[in-house]
Amino acid sequence: MSHDQLPTERPAVVTCGLPYANGNLHVGHLRTYVDGDLFSRALKRAGQNTAFVCGSDMHGTPVAVNAAKEGVDPKEFALRHHEQYIERFEQFNIAFDNYGHTHDETNTELTQSFVESWIENDHIHEKEIEVAWDAEEEQPLPDRYVEGTCPYCGEHARGDECDDGCQRHLEPGEIENPVSTVTGNPAEYRKQPHKFLKLADFQSYLQGFLNRLEGTDNARNQPREWIEGELEDLCITRDMDWGIDYPGESEEDLVLYVWVDAPIEYVSSTKQYSERVGTDTYDWEQVWKIGGESQHGTEWNDEWTDKSGEIIHIIGRDIIQHHCVFWPAMLRGAGYNEPRGVLATGFVGIDGKALSTSRNRAIWAEEYLDAGFHPDLFRYYIATGSDLENDIDFSWDRFAERVNGELVGNLGNFCYRALLFAQRNYGGTPDAETSEEITAEIENALEQFREALREYDIRAIGNIAVELAAVGNEYIQRNEPWNLVDDQPEKAAQVIRDCVQLSKACAILMQPVMPGKAEALWTSLGETGAVVETTLGDALETPPTEFAEPTELFSKVESEHVESLNEELRERVEAAEQDSTAGEGEDSEADSTDVDLEPLEEERISFEEFQGVDMRVGEILDAEPIEGADKLLKLDVDLGVETRQVVAGLRELHEVDSLPGTRVIVLANMEKAELFGHESNGMVLAAGEEADLLTTHEDAPLGTRVK
Repeated sequence: MSHDQLPTERPAVVTCGLPYANGNLHVGHLRTYVDGDLFSRALKRAGQNTAFVCGSDMHGTPVAVNAAKEGVDPKEFALRHHEQYIERFEQFNIAFDNYGHTHDETNTELTQSFVESWIENDHIHEKEIEVAWDAEEEQPLPDRYVEGTCPYCGEHARGDECDDGCQRHLEPGEIENPVSTVTGNPAEYRKQPHKFLKLADFQSYLQGFLNRLEGTDNARNQPREWIEGELEDLCITRDMDWGIDYPGESEEDLVLYVWVDAPIEYVSSTKQYSERVGTDTYDWEQVWKIGGESQHGTEWNDEWTDKSGEIIHIIGRDIIQHHCVFWPAMLRGAGYNEPRGVLATGFVGIDGKALSTSRNRAIWAEEYLDAGFHPDLFRYYIATGSDLENDIDFSWDRFAERVNGELVGNLGNFCYRALLFAQRNYGGTPDAETSEEITAEIENALEQFREALREYDIRAIGNIAVELAAVGNEYIQRNEPWNLVDDQPEKAAQVIRDCVQLSKACAILMQPVMPGKAEALWTSLGETGAVVETTLGDALETPPTEFAEPTELFSKVESEHVESLNEELRERVEAAEQDSTAGEGEDSEADSTDVDLEPLEEERISFEEFQGVDMRVGEILDAEPIEGADKLLKLDVDLGVETRQVVAGLRELHEVDSLPGTRVIVLANMEKAELFGHESNGMVLAAGEEADLLTTHEDAPLGTRVK
């Protein structure tokens, strides 16, 4: 990596987290890949030699479990989904320069070479650990063959990760109350020898790496708590048949943990691209190797920045730890370059609720296409709907509103009316010079594009063409060229010349987010070549003097179509919920709610014990996000007798600006705690996963005790 501002003269690689080859893609999956495609296209528009690579994650227990359910070989199962992903990405204009998979020969060889480097440099050791075991089937239970309780937060956890709670990586043997997913029986723990990567060897390096890392705040700050204190070693082997073998003839019963070979696919896919186009076009070693040579030290050397390329990962925030702790240590131990930036996206919700495949509350990629919408409409919606770190809600109503307003009514309307007027009155671009006013507007838009690229602001990159079109709409409306044609023909020609130039700039600036529609606009302008081959500087080049009558870029989304899609989603969710609660009775609580209710606690407390619980009526005075913590807010709460600082996990579930003035119930005699360096003196009470804040029915005075 370098410390120079993007774009640089070095080659760059942009990657996205590998999709598990074990199911269909939905809009939540697509967010990361759309953002990655947009950013890589933006780098190319800015003139950086960039490869956009990824691949299917063929290994791991999710693939093995689902293949077993279908009664097919894991390789056959995974390859089927791999081919489906290739097709689906193409349908959404996600254009990887190379899309491989983790089971191919390139990744197998490269993964084993990484491990051999760790062994050679004494970064691997072996120890016996407790491994979950299915006593009935007499087999080990790696990763997602076992479910249970997270030892850190107490939420339900699966295998190697606390998906439903704190999202921490879990080592084999850590999960509590383990249950076999094979038989449903309680699992037992047995000692097994396994291989570990000594992360402690890289602790000092990782601390420096996080200081250098660019990208989103959550990717830079969230891992700091994991590398403070004692850094636990990473178990890199599993007792499975499906995966890449651990190198060495005596280790034939062990395969490498999926989070070893999966990120190495980034390197393998880049290598495959380089081999296909030639190193004169793109040299994978310049990107991935430190100074083009093997370096195994754990300290950073600024001299390496003069030789290596730029590595940028765009991932979901649930895999930050893997990319900002495990992965840089793996790279350093094998003598490879470190990432320059990690961008971690928020999640995608559906109609104001969490996306849930189990309840069929999801918009599937195939479903979107079957609805007849152009893929670029979704790309624009998902890339510009929120800042990268924040969650985004997908609803058909909001989708229609944004398409009809921002794309049909603004961008499409301006470009169509400008080019139609130009073609009908001048046969194409009028013989006039672009005004200083519009030249300045285009130059400003180009600088905004470059600045957004430097700031990794994907949302801003996606919005720039629409914002420039708004300038064009105001300009054409203010000057009314249709009233100038007869009396002031030179002025009319100059105004329309400006509008054609703005349309050309829009085509180039919109290409990263809406490549298909950008190409259609480029064709309407009569331009030769393809818009994908342009750079930002081409936005000020003179458009063709002749072009045909244009066609409209976008079509209105009709309300009847939206209502039909909403009804289809409602019926599907209701059917899934009825199936999940079958046999509970028509009037059961589970049928009428959208939560999985926990059973009541069997252990009772005495009245005297309850009297010791001090709950008070409070009011939030101020709410402030805590840097580096996706979920946490620092609250100042007035309890009548005093104001307390309370840290609460409300950031993702409530509008921060709306919280001041909210009445809440506070557990006042909760033990003090320190979270992300901030003292929490109490606990705000809330119900359920949506954090429904508890309050009072009437206006009880602040500080009133709840009895």
